[in-house]
Amino acid sequence: MTSSASWQLFWAFLRVGLLGFGGGPAMIPLVRAEVVTRHHWLTDEEFADVLAIGNTLPGPIATKMPGYIGYRVGGISGCIAAVIAIILPMIVAMIAMLSIFSRYRDVAWIRGMGQAVVPVVMIMMAQLTWDFFDKSKAALGWLASIVMAIVSGGLIYWLGVHPGWVIGAILLAALLRPKGNKKAEGSA
Repeated sequence: MTSSASWQLFWAFLRVGLLGFGGGPAMIPLVRAEVVTRHHWLTDEEFADVLAIGNTLPGPIATKMPGYIGYRVGGISGCIAAVIAIILPMIVAMIAMLSIFSRYRDVAWIRGMGQAVVPVVMIMMAQLTWDFFDKSKAALGWLASIVMAIVSGGLIYWLGVHPGWVIGAILLAALLRPKGNKKAEGSA
């Protein structure tokens, strides 16, 4: 991998790390914007696959996705550049913010900062949800997409099933689906 490509990975994930308020899930739309829209390192479908598999693995999504994408784009050096770029702002910000917060936690505007970020993160997550619904609707149809969303939501929120198990079950079902459907798709 060229040093230019390593720097591109580093700067792309540094932007995500600097602007990704709200933690890993809030960073996902920013990662998508850099990886799919800006640099075209992955397609939307590949990004969705990386996100799905990343959610089934243990650990924070904020480092798993950059690690894999960096490796895919630039090998080991790309992986290292992407992971360092994503965690560096978090480390510096945590040290600085916790120092400030512990010193000035009773000041109203400090409390308000945390509350003001929540609606922005909510909108970013809603946009990502809508984008994935559109992709699901195109691949499966709107009825199947809604049914899968309702069943998945029920399993996760009402029955307390871990999302990784739900995603794993869906992946397993896709792998075990009858081959007749694949032939019909290929001939259409």
